[in-house]
Amino acid sequence: MTAPPADPRDNPPDAPSIHASAVLVGDQAVLIRGPSGSGKSRLAFDLILAGRSGQIPAAVLVGDDRIYLEARQGRLWAQPAPRLAGLIEIRGLGIRRCDFVSEAPLGQVVDLDAADGARLPAPESLTTTLSGIELPRIPVQSGFSALPLVVAALTTRSLSTPPASTKEDCPGEICNHIGPVVATD
Repeated sequence: MTAPPADPRDNPPDAPSIHASAVLVGDQAVLIRGPSGSGKSRLAFDLILAGRSGQIPAAVLVGDDRIYLEARQGRLWAQPAPRLAGLIEIRGLGIRRCDFVSEAPLGQVVDLDAADGARLPAPESLTTTLSGIELPRIPVQSGFSALPLVVAALTTRSLSTPPASTKEDCPGEICNHIGPVVATD
């Protein structure tokens, strides 16, 4: 998206701005970073569509192209640039208007075209620290589709996350649980 020239009125007080997109999914936002042309707007719109289809919780745009971050009470909040609020670039259609929220707490960071993206990423590559706040991170290799990774991160648990009790995730206590055992044969 080609943004209008910078305007000092766009800056929320004391908030750093970054070249990124953000989408509120359920009660936490996904921050999407990456170089120009890497697919930030595309992933943002794909998440909105996945929310509409029920694949993930309801999703709505926070902002596209320019996001302001603000640390408050131990959480990092994302806000759109005021002049870009409610605008998203759809490749092939241009700049479009869509529903948006004025702010949302971050819960996940996606880095597109990440040099440390891998089939089995190192544990240290799965977190990042922004404004002193550690967040889960998905490093996506160049050439790989980010949407399935983000949907998986939003709908599954890591092996390092303790499983929920049988009663909570198994109505009637009839389930098939997969444990953190890795087959060696």
